[in-house]
Amino acid sequence: MAGRVASLHRHPIKGFTPERLSQVRLEAGACFPVDRIFAVERGRCGFDPAAPQHLSKWRFAVLANHARLAQAVTSYDEDTGVLTVRLDGEPVLRADLCDPAGRGAFTTWLTRFLGEHEDETLALIDSGPAHRFTDDKEGAISIINLQSVRALEASLGGAVDPLRMRANIYVEGWPAWAELNAPPGAVVRLGDVACEVVKPIPRCIAVHVDPVTGVRDLDVLGAMRRDFGHVNCGLYVRVRQGGRLAEGDAALLP
Repeated sequence: MAGRVASLHRHPIKGFTPERLSQVRLEAGACFPVDRIFAVERGRCGFDPAAPQHLSKWRFAVLANHARLAQAVTSYDEDTGVLTVRLDGEPVLRADLCDPAGRGAFTTWLTRFLGEHEDETLALIDSGPAHRFTDDKEGAISIINLQSVRALEASLGGAVDPLRMRANIYVEGWPAWAELNAPPGAVVRLGDVACEVVKPIPRCIAVHVDPVTGVRDLDVLGAMRRDFGHVNCGLYVRVRQGGRLAEGDAALLP
């Protein structure tokens, strides 16, 4: 089943702004580059980068528990380690995330920004070289079928920004929900890259949040249960054969 890669995105800090890329190089067995390499823990979550283990999203500040995070537009420079935060288009913070003082400045700002909506101590933590703060312990890379999002739009009777799904790869040209028929182990070919299907992605209440306004404005899960009988949208995959991937490349679903 032929389609094409419509866009590529990374999320340097779990729960914060997706950053669009024109191309990326994916490595066999590795996660999406610079994706969810940081997270903001709420209280001490016990994460050890020397012996990393998967932790529930609820241990972190994410859209599921802090919809307002979407209002803080972040951009990360991987070469310098500097994070820029903007509110209403204006820069409000530049912090070096390689420096403990910079991390502290970011979490101090974030604590003020969330105010009464956050009653636990916040701290920015690093995933380490191999681990990533994905929602699912097997969910290395995520793919969204844009036609499935359009089926949701028809169900809800209005626009649904695909970025609500917070995926790495968005694909155009596959029939709605066709991705859910791909069994575990099936091979999805994306440009020069071969990926193995892990499983469908079950959605959570984060998809209720508008990624621009930070407002919970759509009952996406309710519409999915009512009209489609499930809450899955997208695929988790792992890279079997690495290579370069760019917008416009072929996306072949078995």
